[in-house]
Amino acid sequence: MNRMLQVVFADWRKTGQIDLEAVEGLVRNSMHRAGASALQQLLRMPVFHPGAVPCACGREARFHENRPKRVLTMLGPVAFERAYYLCPDCHHGQSPRDRELDVAGTECSPGVRRMLAIVGSESSFESGREQLELLAGLEITVKAVERHAEATGNDIVKRDQARINRIVQLEFPGILGTPVPILYIELDGTQVPMVRAELEGHAGRVEGQPARTREVKLGCVFTQTTTDPRGRPIRDPASTTYTGAIETAEIFGRRLYAEAWERGWSRARTKVVLGDGAEWIWNLADQHFAGAVQIVDVWHARQHLWDIAGKLLPSDEKQRKAWAKKLIQKLNHGWVERVVAELRAFPTRQPELLNEIRKESDYFERNRERMRYPKFRKQGFFFGSGVIEAGCKTVIGSRLKQSGMFWTVRGANAIIALRCNRLSRKFEDYWTSRAAAA
Repeated sequence: MNRMLQVVFADWRKTGQIDLEAVEGLVRNSMHRAGASALQQLLRMPVFHPGAVPCACGREARFHENRPKRVLTMLGPVAFERAYYLCPDCHHGQSPRDRELDVAGTECSPGVRRMLAIVGSESSFESGREQLELLAGLEITVKAVERHAEATGNDIVKRDQARINRIVQLEFPGILGTPVPILYIELDGTQVPMVRAELEGHAGRVEGQPARTREVKLGCVFTQTTTDPRGRPIRDPASTTYTGAIETAEIFGRRLYAEAWERGWSRARTKVVLGDGAEWIWNLADQHFAGAVQIVDVWHARQHLWDIAGKLLPSDEKQRKAWAKKLIQKLNHGWVERVVAELRAFPTRQPELLNEIRKESDYFERNRERMRYPKFRKQGFFFGSGVIEAGCKTVIGSRLKQSGMFWTVRGANAIIALRCNRLSRKFEDYWTSRAAAA
């Protein structure tokens, strides 16, 4: 350290200038090396170890030898030795000190693994590697960032599944508490690019085209306590939590059900489910969230009218806009039956257009009670699914849909679980409980 400072001062005397950034890096690296040396000495201090320890097979594992261990810490790499035990019956080996230090089966300390999980959840694994090198002075491979971030995500997946199983089996922890004025559930789907092996047996989104993506089902839960002076709803600050995965609607329904229960479903005075017109959404709402007010997102409903207007009146822009706006005005007043009647009365005999009219009119008729927007406005409810739309972009799109990314289902679900956990402000609790369990 002193020699390095001498070099800096010599350069300063020669040029009359100090490269502050270089000095900062020099001092930080020196402090890290000193800290790593001190930590290594601490870990090398003699530790009593018994002659035998319990083995998972029920017998005893006996002391075999001291074995070396090298661990990358937040201060840099350290090396030490610890007792290694071997079971003479099942031949399973173990180092209890590794469990004590929470480094069993890994060469990264808990602090480094936490950093890897965070950078791996926020950006590409290559970008995460660069951030760790720049911000923490740690040199680590891209593959290590990927491996540890996904390992943390997979651990969250396992814990989430255990939680879902408990709740589905009618073990409701903590259902008593402060009443919730209005609790919202929003859900939607968004596509994620996949590696070719994960697309076998899946149809493309465009007829005749091969599949390139798989659907992530994402749900969010948030609460509302009040409205603004104009009666518009206000989402409670920091009340939004997320859950999602690439999975069937049936499994996702149980996932969202568990999240809603944890957020106070049983304590909510009013419950609202918001989504677009997708059939799977309302099947899940009927199955898991009986008694909730069901609302179709107003923007999706309006977009349906613009889309059908474009198909029925493709060459007359003025007439197309006038016709669509007239139906949207009726929709805004909650006159869904009039919208259906207007659609079915459109003068055409073309089979393709008649089929489009039938599909759209059936859509509005099927969802008419979910489109009573004046009533929802009067009750002070949200009736636009902007929260989940933003969630699809923030939780999924910004991380999993970057240029050149292709995922396996396991890898994608690990990062989705990690991002949902972090963006739901649950990561600190998870990390604390994980460390305690370890």
